[in-house]
Amino acid sequence: MAAAGLNRPAVLAFATAVILIGGFHFAVAYERPPAKGSIFVPLSEDQDSSSPQQVHISMVGNDKMRISWITEDSGTPATVDYGTSPGNYQFSADGTTTQYTYLLYKSDEIHDVVIGPLNSNTVYYYRCGGSGGSAPEYSFKTPPSGFPIKFAIVGDLGQTDWTKTTLEHIGKSNYDMLLLPGDLSYADRYQPLWDSYGRLVEPEARRRPWMVTQGNHEVESIPLLHSNRFTAYNARWQMPYEESGSDSNLFYSFDVAGVHVVMLGSYADFEAGTDQFRWLMADLGKVERAKTPWVIVLVHAPWYNSNTAHQGEYEGDGMKAAMEELIFEAKTDIVFAGHVHAYERFTRVYKEEANDSGPLYITIGDGGNREGLATKYIDPQPKISFFREASFGHGELEVVNGSHARWTWHRNDDNVGVVADSIWIRSFSSQH
Repeated sequence: MAAAGLNRPAVLAFATAVILIGGFHFAVAYERPPAKGSIFVPLSEDQDSSSPQQVHISMVGNDKMRISWITEDSGTPATVDYGTSPGNYQFSADGTTTQYTYLLYKSDEIHDVVIGPLNSNTVYYYRCGGSGGSAPEYSFKTPPSGFPIKFAIVGDLGQTDWTKTTLEHIGKSNYDMLLLPGDLSYADRYQPLWDSYGRLVEPEARRRPWMVTQGNHEVESIPLLHSNRFTAYNARWQMPYEESGSDSNLFYSFDVAGVHVVMLGSYADFEAGTDQFRWLMADLGKVERAKTPWVIVLVHAPWYNSNTAHQGEYEGDGMKAAMEELIFEAKTDIVFAGHVHAYERFTRVYKEEANDSGPLYITIGDGGNREGLATKYIDPQPKISFFREASFGHGELEVVNGSHARWTWHRNDDNVGVVADSIWIRSFSSQH
């Protein structure tokens, strides 16, 4: 659906140019069923050009939070007032304001403010833009400092009616943090769709931290016209990469409540000797299992996949060849991936075979995107693949303590969330 207020011929001309110049990312090994069409979320009627919009939050270190939002008007201060009581802002912090350009598009002002130190497991009330404005009050809850903690995990989210259903189900789950292994907006170079996506996810993303990594739909480069990759993603979704010793927003790690989370970049260089490879080796070498008994890794392109979609892609196979030994030797507990628009859970695997010392692999690229589901699987089902189904949905990982976690996959079934797969997982740190 075209955006309200946008010039339809201009939109069609832009889309045509994109197809002719760079092409979209299409899988050719299977036929996608019809999917629900993309939606466009306009600015709400009760907002004006100075209103904060597309508000989302992300963790920065153990006791800080980044608040990000956009305003159409220039001159709005990058200031967040916050406190632990409604309407009583005991603290204030200032940040930065940036913009980016993409061909003829110029973004509105993007504000980033890091607030803290914050107490764990605490509700904070905040207002974006300083005391001089009439911005609404929002609230978020910080993650707990220890177990239990619940993660919502969803990949390839997009912005369709299926996406809205998935977000509604996630919102009812009382999660502490959302993890997203790539493919956020499916803007595919049409930048107003990034704004639409920000408005779509804001009700969830402003109340719990969203930690994301990039997918192929975030690349958005165009030969000769726009050679910079990840322009919109890096500008709009800044993650705490510097705090983990990374030099790129495309890969980073963080600790939360006894879990060490590693976000890898499937579309950043990953071969032995590259910055990402060296960073991963150093990062895993610093893990203290007494402090973080659990280690989980997120990538976009899956390393193990029995769907006919996305077979033989270097971003998956090449990364596995380069990095599988590193995460195996580090006793990684779980590896989550997206990219394939279906759900699949493998057993513990290493070097293509079941191995009790290897990570559990889960593909969760079924958030609700416009491209539809990947419905065709390799037959017969490999012995290492334990559950697979082409349905939209999301996952929840509830880490109960240092030794046990419960994973559930929630299918979108006629707009009602159904637990279709469930398993208890034991951490490697508890098996010594």
